[in-house]
Amino acid sequence: MSMTPYTGQWTKAEAAHLLRRTMFGPKNQQILDAVSNGMNATVATLLQIPAVSPPLAFHPNETVATIGTTWVNSVYPADPQLSQKVENARQMSLAAWLMERVNEETYSIAEKMCLFWQNHFSASSSFDARASYDYHMLIRTHALGNFKQFVKEITVNPNMLLFLNGASNNVFSPNENYARELLELYTIGKGPQIGPGDYTNYTELDVSEGAKILTGWTMDGLRSDTLTQVTSSFNILWHDTTTKNMSNHFGNAVITNGGANEYKNYINIIFQQDEVAKHICRKLYRYYVNYDLTPTVETTVINEMAATMVANNYEVLPVLDELFKSAHFYDVAIRGAIIRSPLDSVFAQFNSTHTAPTFTLEVNYELLLNVYYFGELLGQGYAEPPSVAGWPAFYQEPSFSKLWINSTHLKNRFDISSWIALYGGIPVGTDNLVYNVLDFLNGLSVPDNAILVIQDICDLYFPKDVGATTKTILKSILTNGQPDFEWTDQYNDYLAHIGDPTYEDPVKARVNLVLDQVFHMPQFHVM
Repeated sequence: MSMTPYTGQWTKAEAAHLLRRTMFGPKNQQILDAVSNGMNATVATLLQIPAVSPPLAFHPNETVATIGTTWVNSVYPADPQLSQKVENARQMSLAAWLMERVNEETYSIAEKMCLFWQNHFSASSSFDARASYDYHMLIRTHALGNFKQFVKEITVNPNMLLFLNGASNNVFSPNENYARELLELYTIGKGPQIGPGDYTNYTELDVSEGAKILTGWTMDGLRSDTLTQVTSSFNILWHDTTTKNMSNHFGNAVITNGGANEYKNYINIIFQQDEVAKHICRKLYRYYVNYDLTPTVETTVINEMAATMVANNYEVLPVLDELFKSAHFYDVAIRGAIIRSPLDSVFAQFNSTHTAPTFTLEVNYELLLNVYYFGELLGQGYAEPPSVAGWPAFYQEPSFSKLWINSTHLKNRFDISSWIALYGGIPVGTDNLVYNVLDFLNGLSVPDNAILVIQDICDLYFPKDVGATTKTILKSILTNGQPDFEWTDQYNDYLAHIGDPTYEDPVKARVNLVLDQVFHMPQFHVM
């Protein structure tokens, strides 16, 4: 077991596995394209971060930015009550925009990587939606970039300064919150405790000295009625100018007063330890491959991933490029090893079925906001991780992704998919978001062949073959127990009468029944 390049067959099974792990809901045609393009070209396409448009004002309480324009560089009203109403409207817009990005993801790893970093640097939304937006865009900018530079920029990001009290960390009253998480969660990791205040990779001394190093940073423009952005700034009068001494874990490094650049000098010292690369590579491995870090995985795969990261000066892209082309990644034993997160579950249904709101801006954002609330209902509100450590399913041993499933969350998963497939969809006013089953069906290989329709659906949603009996049951649902040629006739009648509900609705109903069954199957909820 190692990062030896994959040289086996490249079929729908391998392509679907790659796309399920790197996208929220690949479409059938995207899997077929991946097969045609080959592994190397597919990975190269996935490892790109496309540009996105900013969120738009859509709510009547947004009284500053015009509806349909962006608010990300707009001031707030001077009146505190009005300012809060505008803030609430902007936070709703931001939540809808985050769901829109996932729902409209391109052939790219971008959205999966952004969620990875949202979990890693798990800062909740701030008191100013503009700062929250900048935080999310910083994540996107560095999603596949240089991890060391990312840590430096997130350290003084206004949203992070607010979240972990960096803005109140000063020479008169040092605050250790960010200094602790910088070491424990964001860079080197804690490790087993080996002595009083000594955690293998750092000590309490490093935390307290780090807090002093990070003093002096604050922000300007929070909820301002004159400044259009929230920015971070350095105040030398609030900075601890004394010499800081690190522990033996950092070679007893001495850090002298560096003013506004002192935190960068400190981070450079942290990154001299190879354990930083191992720590982040473990998290990447658990997110994309398998939560089970066996001793063999640790000594081979993780060490090789970390070596690649260090050799590339902490660039993330080369590590993932190597991982997604490795024999280990395509090991059959790994397929189905991870339980889908709530967001994976919801958007595997939406994106793969070509489902996205196509109404007015207000209705679209209201629908996407409801989808955001679905995530919260299922245990994963995108911008609100439960703690600074992120969602427990990504780190809590020994259960990891099993934590996504309990009796309440599983029932809610089933209820949501059934409501969309069978009971009218997600309503906003007179509009409803339902699965786009006709586009989905028409995107399959041979839509008028019941056997091949079911085979495509199984290939799309299940990480391993489910066997002939399961496929026969699903085909019986599609055909309503009739001979296969009846489905062929029904589909061709629909093609001959596109736009006529008399012919369209029965086809929709049969496909929705199949999808509802699939989305209730345990094989769908793993990937």
